[in-house]
Amino acid sequence: MIAFLALFSSLLWGIADFFGGNLTKKYKAVAVAAVSQSFGLLVGIVVILATSSWQAPTFDRNGYLFYGVLAGLLGFIGLMAFYAGLATGRMGVVSPISSLSAFIPLTVAIVGGERLTTLQIIGISVALVGAFCASGPEIKGGFSAKPIILAVIAAFGFGGAITFMVKGSESSPIMTMTSMRLTTFTIACILFIWFRTTGGFSKKDIPILFFIGSFDFFGNLLLGIASTKGLVSLAVVLGSLFPIVTSLLAFKVLHERLHKIQYLGIALAITGVIAISLG
Repeated sequence: MIAFLALFSSLLWGIADFFGGNLTKKYKAVAVAAVSQSFGLLVGIVVILATSSWQAPTFDRNGYLFYGVLAGLLGFIGLMAFYAGLATGRMGVVSPISSLSAFIPLTVAIVGGERLTTLQIIGISVALVGAFCASGPEIKGGFSAKPIILAVIAAFGFGGAITFMVKGSESSPIMTMTSMRLTTFTIACILFIWFRTTGGFSKKDIPILFFIGSFDFFGNLLLGIASTKGLVSLAVVLGSLFPIVTSLLAFKVLHERLHKIQYLGIALAITGVIAISLG
């Protein structure tokens, strides 16, 4: 169950990141993140009402609201940095570095006392190396500072967000994710008022923005649920394989050529997943 939920989370995240990254080549990254995350809040409210899973917010440090707000803030920062990095055209720099975000919640889980089998440790290591390679790291042509800085910010933003998501999910996964979206919606409103614009999107962009926000929300929700079903360390690693999905979509939709290292990465990721499952 934990493997299925976390891997499906990676699938949804990878799809959302692909379309979100493409949209930022036309619009500002902050606008894409703000509007899509606002739609994510709408989806969260609908899910809460449909499942009658409403819970009154708790304001202590062990409640979902506290962790949801922190996760929403860090996640929004990470998403803006990631989209802005992809908009530079250096996916081979931004995506691999941002995929390392899993090390933050993984470290927190292990320090917190989780114990893994030898096979699981091997599987995690292989899967993370696979995710890094599958995202197509660029090792030629030199590096500019901007995409690297943005990728590092994205990695820390995503890693911190996942860490707090997992903690909040101990109380309520759905309410934690909706609290996250409420936070990003508040930030979006402030930005819209500050810049006096909602991004300049056309009507034909609304469905794709809704699509991005929905997939990102459910990706978060599935990972949050997965973290309550077993070892958090395994859930966050399996949930971090989204760069593979993004790369495969770029290959299929944009006809971008996959490099040999990406084929190797996909093979390593699959091997790692199998090892984790058997462990």
